[in-house]
Amino acid sequence: MDKTKDIILVTGATGRQGGAAARQLLSKGYCIRVLTRDPQSKKAKDLSSMGAQIVQGDFDDDGSLDRALKDVWGVYSVQNTWEAGVVREEEQGKRFAALARKKGVMHFVYSSVGSAHRSTGIPHFDNKWRIEERIRGLAFPSYTIIRPAFFMENFVSPSFKPGLMEGKLIVALKPDTVLQMNAVEDIGKFVLLAFEQHEKMNGVALDIAGDQHTIPETAEILGRAMGKRVEFVRQPIEEVRKGSEDFAVMLEWFDRVGYNADIDSLGKNYGVRLIKLPEWAAQEHWK
Repeated sequence: MDKTKDIILVTGATGRQGGAAARQLLSKGYCIRVLTRDPQSKKAKDLSSMGAQIVQGDFDDDGSLDRALKDVWGVYSVQNTWEAGVVREEEQGKRFAALARKKGVMHFVYSSVGSAHRSTGIPHFDNKWRIEERIRGLAFPSYTIIRPAFFMENFVSPSFKPGLMEGKLIVALKPDTVLQMNAVEDIGKFVLLAFEQHEKMNGVALDIAGDQHTIPETAEILGRAMGKRVEFVRQPIEEVRKGSEDFAVMLEWFDRVGYNADIDSLGKNYGVRLIKLPEWAAQEHWK
């Protein structure tokens, strides 16, 4: 691979995971093409200013995907369950992978989810496993699957931040449940690794996480970063289920089983410096 000439198409680049992947690849001088529905968005323009080629496209528009995949050497693929829904996300992931194979993509990197292979019974985990299986069945010259855990960035999302600003971390988990998590920047680091060492990473499916804490511990860490006291408030799971059965099933699985990324070995075996929760929290602009 010639990183100055061979094109890597990055999907979801105006979102968290794809954005982290695009920034890491651009920082190392890779030739990046970004797929976005809105080339005029601020995030798309920011990536363009960093050197990315911006192309308009949509996972539900095969014509646009065909154009975006023209002359592409590698692909980073990520879909959004919460936007597309479980069924449509699976359709998008499988169809996009098949189109990439047809267009002659040499290395395909897919962002799945931690423990997708463990028959969790969580709809938006199990559908990613089926996408993984489709990718393996397509016989790409090489492929890598990255399986991230819970995002630290979720804590600054509308689901958590309003409560945190009032001094409450509201989560429907048991107080002794240990939750593995990662900063999205670390996802980008492993995506970069998957392209930089594509021969070594061929066929690898890697669960990743950078830190792990109980929710009371997490509340204490976030509180220190915010300069205020934050307490853990356990939300009734029934309240979560009213909004999303899928999300409730996931939280119940966290309580019973949970992610099992080998955090200690990740840094040692892959040379990636993992971001811990206190470091991530200290860098956030909480106000």
